[in-house]
Amino acid sequence: MPRDNMASLIQKIARQARTTFKALPPADAGSFQANLAKLSKLLEKIQAEDLNLGPRRNGGPPPPQLGAHQGPPVTYMHICETDSFSMGVFLLQSGSCIPLHDHPGMHGLLKVLYGQVAIKCFDKEEVEEEEEDEDENEEAAAGSGADVQGVQFNPPLLQCQRAALRKSLRRSSDVLSEASDPCLLTPVQGNMHQIEARDGPAAFLDILAPPYDPDEGRDCHYFKMLQVSGNAGDDSPESPQQQPSQPIWLLEVPQPADFWCGGEPYPGPKVSPD
Repeated sequence: MPRDNMASLIQKIARQARTTFKALPPADAGSFQANLAKLSKLLEKIQAEDLNLGPRRNGGPPPPQLGAHQGPPVTYMHICETDSFSMGVFLLQSGSCIPLHDHPGMHGLLKVLYGQVAIKCFDKEEVEEEEEDEDENEEAAAGSGADVQGVQFNPPLLQCQRAALRKSLRRSSDVLSEASDPCLLTPVQGNMHQIEARDGPAAFLDILAPPYDPDEGRDCHYFKMLQVSGNAGDDSPESPQQQPSQPIWLLEVPQPADFWCGGEPYPGPKVSPD
């Protein structure tokens, strides 16, 4: 049961999220940052028991046809959604992973409720429109397996894959628990991330602003990190994890076949952001 003095905390979070995201930067950036700080402070206080949640044990060995997990590896509990933000809880089975994905034009906050998650965050590269056009022309002119801005991939990319290539920088790589501060993302900074449950099941509260909406150009895209050769003539690929200060190349891919997300009703206090 939620603690008596915290019973309305999730409601306060929803209302503060509504206030924070009703006008996104650059409109009144100072006010936005102040409200974002208030929202982050509220999230620091939230606990699993405030939402009537508790750690779950993974089920016994599943039938072979279900693979490594019994049921979906990830489950989503929808709490509320408006035109400006959405809020819900993700439940991850032990060892399950939400693959590397992006949040186009979106802000977000993630707060672990129980368990531990290993999260890798990547920045989106900011490219001027003219430079982007030039890069696209250069990539179109390059042959299969050729250098892209001096980078060789191992294995080489196919020509048809070049349009799905993205350049990024590692922003952070950390293991978060319920004692950790909220993890923030912006339309550029930390906008792409991968989340994996460590040493048992995990859950986190997730706020996205504005919500995903393919009709508005905010669809979810999945990526994989590419191996690159460090020097010309060097056939040994260098892992992006070993060079966090170097640009990282990502390839957009379909949703991985071993990842899917189920749904369950939200069991916590009623929330009305309006």
